[in-house]
Amino acid sequence: MILTDTLPSASSLWSLHQPGDFLDCYSVASILSPREAATRGLTLPPWARGLLALRNAIVHPFGLKTGEPGQPLFPTCHESADELVLGTDDRHLDFRIGVFRQEGRIYLSTWVRPHNLWGRAYLACVMPFHILISRGAVARMDTSG
Repeated sequence: MILTDTLPSASSLWSLHQPGDFLDCYSVASILSPREAATRGLTLPPWARGLLALRNAIVHPFGLKTGEPGQPLFPTCHESADELVLGTDDRHLDFRIGVFRQEGRIYLSTWVRPHNLWGRAYLACVMPFHILISRGAVARMDTSG
């Protein structure tokens, strides 16, 4: 069962968090390592890949990052036995996706720091899709049977 949850305090994402930042968290029972969970969960279904392609086409003229061919969708920022953090910094916002393992659960969290009005507007526009994609990712990480 997917839970809307609180990211455990041992996660390195908390070291980034400041007032005004966005931070959400979902969790599920799982025996996967953070890397295995990310590989499984962040393999996007076709509809989500289509939305990402549309997003990239829309934001490219504004000079925002759209990923590089042959490169990971989200670069690795930190990796340990219990946590994988992916993400990047851009002109409008910085973001990280954290996959954290603790006591038989995997926590998927997204941290975002908007830099300006464009970053806040972008976050508001993508939020409904973010929730769907995040909940779907966590569901694919579930190993409870």
